Amino acid sequence: MLTIKQIIDNKEAVINGLKKKHFKNAEQVIEQVLAIDNKRKEAQARLDNLNAQINSTSKSIGMLMKQGKKEEAEEAKKQVADIKERCKVEEEAMKTAENERRELLYTIPNIPYDLVPEGSCAEDNLVVKTGGHDTVLPENALPHWELAKKYNLIDFDLGVKITGAGFPVYIGQGARLQRALINFFLDEARAAGYTEIMPPTVVNQASGYGTGQLPDKEGQMYHCEMDDLYLIPTAEVPVTNIYRDVILSENELPIKNCAYTQCFRREAGSYGKDVRGLNRLHEFSKIEIVRIDTPEHSQESHQEMLDHVEGLLKKLELPYRILRLCGGDMSFTAAICYDFEVYSEAQKRWLEVSSVSNFDTYQANRLQCRYRGNDKKIHLCHTLNGSALALPRIVAALLEDFQTPEGIRIPNALQPYMGTDMIR
Repeated sequence: MLTIKQIIDNKEAVINGLKKKHFKNAEQVIEQVLAIDNKRKEAQARLDNLNAQINSTSKSIGMLMKQGKKEEAEEAKKQVADIKERCKVEEEAMKTAENERRELLYTIPNIPYDLVPEGSCAEDNLVVKTGGHDTVLPENALPHWELAKKYNLIDFDLGVKITGAGFPVYIGQGARLQRALINFFLDEARAAGYTEIMPPTVVNQASGYGTGQLPDKEGQMYHCEMDDLYLIPTAEVPVTNIYRDVILSENELPIKNCAYTQCFRREAGSYGKDVRGLNRLHEFSKIEIVRIDTPEHSQESHQEMLDHVEGLLKKLELPYRILRLCGGDMSFTAAICYDFEVYSEAQKRWLEVSSVSNFDTYQANRLQCRYRGNDKKIHLCHTLNGSALALPRIVAALLEDFQTPEGIRIPNALQPYMGTDMIR
């Protein structure tokens, strides 16, 4: 969340940034935050004054006792007791104001960087790079859901039977392709210096608040009500929360972690052709890369993460493009975000396969993820994360773009993991 210092020192810039993210009533909400903070400051000032009175009166009690003025000393003790009761009132007022301020700050999104383009929706995103090769498909090319059925790779109907729509069952070479991609992505991350983490796939409420999924995306997460736990929508949540309430050393940064997990998203209201097959699922596999860094180095880290994801798509020989998201299409928590999309020649559409974001200090402030600098002072970290990569749409693009009359060709980089060059 935004820091109160950030709001006080850069009020107009914060309001303009919120407008860029199309946050409604930005001025009113920021004024409300400042009003609540003033209430907290006023309560703090009264409390400080009362504590000063306690100290002064307490010192006088000893002097009065030495002077034999017992009655006056007893009266002073009563005054101290009365002041302490008033202190409790002011402490409660401070606590109430702090809670109100925090709950309101939770509802305010991050401020986008200047580099983020103006815009309200996906059509306003800026294509900054394209790569890969043009795909030439055989006559009567099939979409991936038909290919999955033809080669017995994925059974969508069986998933509906066992669980429901959006929970496919991978079979035979389809399951092998999943595992091949997972191992390929993890090996590439490890080669790039990331430490692999195997985290839980359920998290508590504090973890959801720490990375910003709560309260913003509460309706999109599967909630285990009896235990008050949430199924993770991404490994970003448990991996980043490793550093909640932690003070790191500047010499430890940047920290680079990766994790393979299953991910769970309710995707309420999703329907139509854009969600057919693997295009949008409720459960899917994903490899996530996460970095904790200093403010001075986080921009360089972000570029390294972008280069890493682009390198994966090049090795998979997929046509891709990179988009810098506009303010209105960015996530609640991101300060800047780039999406990677691969082209599905059979569907004639781009499929998002990765988002790589820098959150600046926004998540770190929620998490209280800090580091002790070489200047001996405590600073908020920057947090970053990206998909490297999410599997469903990668699989969809591989099946569709590499289909041939003889079968589905496996990209060279993936063949050692698959143990074959062709799915027949």
